[in-house]
Amino acid sequence: MSRPIPILMYHQIDASPPRGTPWRSLIVTPSAFARQMALLRFFGYRGVSMSDLESGLSGERTEKLVGITFDDGFRNNFEFALPVLRANGFTATCYAISNALGGRNAWDEDKGVEQKALMSAGELRQWAAAGMDVGAHTRHHVDLQTLSTEAARDEIAGAKRELEAALGSEVRHFCYPFGSFNAAHRAMAEEAGYHSATTVQRGRACAADDRFALPRIPIVHSTSLPVFFAKIATHYEDKHR
Repeated sequence: MSRPIPILMYHQIDASPPRGTPWRSLIVTPSAFARQMALLRFFGYRGVSMSDLESGLSGERTEKLVGITFDDGFRNNFEFALPVLRANGFTATCYAISNALGGRNAWDEDKGVEQKALMSAGELRQWAAAGMDVGAHTRHHVDLQTLSTEAARDEIAGAKRELEAALGSEVRHFCYPFGSFNAAHRAMAEEAGYHSATTVQRGRACAADDRFALPRIPIVHSTSLPVFFAKIATHYEDKHR
């Protein structure tokens, strides 16, 4: 039986915002992130991008792999996460919004969430040049289930085309914004030429999983190191499947 593979889901790596800040839990401090990556390395895990994880999901690699993903493409991931990843010899995937490069998280503004800078095309190219992976998160970070069929297809396939043009390299992986999708969107992701798509369904991935509906493990502001280890090494997250 193949080993379950945790795919970690992060959003921002940045200074902790004040208590009461909307969606504060989605911001992990740089020091906490560094401790989490050090713990992975100490226990013999290798943190990898979705592209590097492909062979693990197919059963070709049997070492202790952990997928590392960042949703939305915040610049603070470039500033604070990238040096830690490189120091540990890890890779990771950043799911970027193709029409928001160099912009801000405008989709959060009506919820009172602080607006933060997103990576520019140049920063994404630097991210990729450092051995990291860029995935797609639609063109405008929209809930696909609110769109017409053609609009959803444009968001999914268009993001791949635009990011590939910006990067000059293939974009192989997709992530559903808000974890919102249906069978038609899953089919669109495959038809667009992606090799996987991740969700917000909790649990560790395994070889039998649909590559276009992969579960992930949320890592949030309050995730302590003991809980972090339990999430990756035990059935802690699997019970949510």
